[in-house]
Amino acid sequence: MGARKRERANKIKEANKTLYIAKLNNCPTSPRKMRLVADQIRGAEVNRALDLLRFSPKEASIRLEKLLLSAIANWQNKNEDARIEDSNLYVKEVFVDSARVLKRIQPAPQGRAHRIKKRSNHVTLILDSLNNNTNNQAE
Repeated sequence: MGARKRERANKIKEANKTLYIAKLNNCPTSPRKMRLVADQIRGAEVNRALDLLRFSPKEASIRLEKLLLSAIANWQNKNEDARIEDSNLYVKEVFVDSARVLKRIQPAPQGRAHRIKKRSNHVTLILDSLNNNTNNQAE
């Protein structure tokens, strides 16, 4: 690995130390339905995002709420002495990628069969603190 590439990799590693990531793989919900819920919480403050997910009627919100709680737990593991209220955590990124597609057959009239695709997705949720951003910009 060249010197510039190594320096860039080290900068990325340092930047990622302030991020708190949680991933959900092979979630049996179609990506389109999950993105509808993910778009609601993107950029929101953590407590507001939890409220939005808790009171949303969509099934995908239950899984996203658990994922957000997992990301908060990851934050608490790194910052044991800090309080969530003082940290100004917010949802920096949420992205939903397509995962495996199970192909099934549905019987149809006159001896035919229709193909059904049961889609699933991968969700990645990244939390960041507003306090970190203001400190980095001041330096």
